[in-house]
Amino acid sequence: MANLFKVVTNATMPGTAGTSDALYTVQSNKAVIVLGLVLANVHTSQVTASVTLVSTVNQTGAAQNGTSFIVKDVAIPAGSSLSVVDGKIVANATDVIRVDCSVADKVSATLSYMEQDV
Repeated sequence: MANLFKVVTNATMPGTAGTSDALYTVQSNKAVIVLGLVLANVHTSQVTASVTLVSTVNQTGAAQNGTSFIVKDVAIPAGSSLSVVDGKIVANATDVIRVDCSVADKVSATLSYMEQDV
């Protein structure tokens, strides 16, 4: 089972303010470890951003996962960036990382992760 290091980027998102866009969906038969997620404000004024992990995976002996905020309505000054992930986050097959912003198409996202076969 190989460990593959990968990156996903989106120059400007979301398409509509208040409606999150999927940045990354974990493929079937894969698991990923999120190593880093950086959001950059590409707008001329401050924006707020949110990142969610949408998971419907059932863990043995635990309740079914749901949607959780990694960050919610965090302010990012104009021309600044924010490192969202402090530590590591494990995501399972079909889990989705979504990004929202208070202004459409004004946040740039970069996600670094390690992918493994399961």
